[in-house]
Amino acid sequence: MTQALSTLFSRTWIWSFIAAASVFLVTIVFTGGASTVGLAQAALTFGAFSVLVGLGQMLVITLGPGNIDLSVPANMTLAATVSLKVMNVENSMILTGLVVAIGVGIAIGIGNYALIKLLRIPPIIATLSMSFIVQSTAIWTNRGLRIKPPSWLADFTTSSTAGIPNVALVALVLSALVWYVINRTVYGRSIAAIGQSIRAARMAGIPIDGTRLATYLLCAVLASLCGYLLASFSGGAALNMGTEYLLMSIAVVVIGGTAVAGGNSNVPGIWGASLFMFLVVSMLNTYGFGAGIRLILTGLIIIAVIMLPTTRSAGKT
Repeated sequence: MTQALSTLFSRTWIWSFIAAASVFLVTIVFTGGASTVGLAQAALTFGAFSVLVGLGQMLVITLGPGNIDLSVPANMTLAATVSLKVMNVENSMILTGLVVAIGVGIAIGIGNYALIKLLRIPPIIATLSMSFIVQSTAIWTNRGLRIKPPSWLADFTTSSTAGIPNVALVALVLSALVWYVINRTVYGRSIAAIGQSIRAARMAGIPIDGTRLATYLLCAVLASLCGYLLASFSGGAALNMGTEYLLMSIAVVVIGGTAVAGGNSNVPGIWGASLFMFLVVSMLNTYGFGAGIRLILTGLIIIAVIMLPTTRSAGKT
C-alpha cells in the first residue's frame, strides 16, 4: 500500500487533482452542501473548454522554450463567428459548420508556422501578430451580429449523458486521443525529443519543421473546436469570447505538470488544473472578488507552480 501511494504521489498530475478536490470540499463546506451537484456539473462543463485549449497549448509548449501560441483567443472567436454564419441556425448545416471551424484552425496554424519559419521570428511574436490579423478578421466578419447556433447543437452542448456534460465527454475523448498520440506514436516521441534538445533531435533524423508545423496545426484546430463548442453552448459568438482563455490555456498547462522548459507533456494534469482553476474562480466569485483579483491569483499560482522542484523534473503520465 505504501509503495502504491508513493508511486501515485510521484506523478506530477496528481497534485492538480488534489488541489481541485481541496477547493471543491472547501466550497461545499461553506455552502452547506447545497450546491454539490450543480458545482460539479459546472466544473466539468467549463473545465472542458479549458481542457480543449490547454491540450493544444501543451503540445506547443512541449516543443521547448519560446514555443507558445498567443493566437488562441482570436482563433476561437473567428472559428465561432464563421461557423455560426455558415450554419445560419440550420440543423442540417451542423457538420458543415464543424468542418469550417476546423478549416479556420488549419489556416491559422499554417499562418502561425509560416511566420515563424519564413520570417524567422520568435513564436511568441509570430502568434501575437497572427492574433491581431485573426481578431480583425473576426470583427469584420461579425459586424456586431450575434447569430444563434442550430437548436440541435445548442441542445447537445448544454445537455448531459449519464450525468456527465456532453462537452466534457467530447473533451475526454479528445484528451484520450492526444494522450495516445503523445505516448504511442512517432510524432509524440518527436515533439518530446525536440523539446529536450532540438540539436539532438535533428541529428537523430527527426523532421523538425514537419513536426513543429503539425504541432501548431493541432493547437489551432483544438482552439477552433473549442470556439465552435463554446459559441454553441453560450448561444452565439462574441468578439471577446476567447479573451480569458489566453491566460487559462497557459495556466492549466503549467499547473497540470507539463514541463515549461519543454520535452514533457502531461494530459491528465490538464484536467486537474482546469477543474482547479474553475473552482478557484467560482469560489472567488462567490465571495465577491473582482476580475483583477482573480487574474492576480492566477498569476501567483503559476509562479508558485513553476518554482516547485517537481515541475522542473520530467513528470510521469
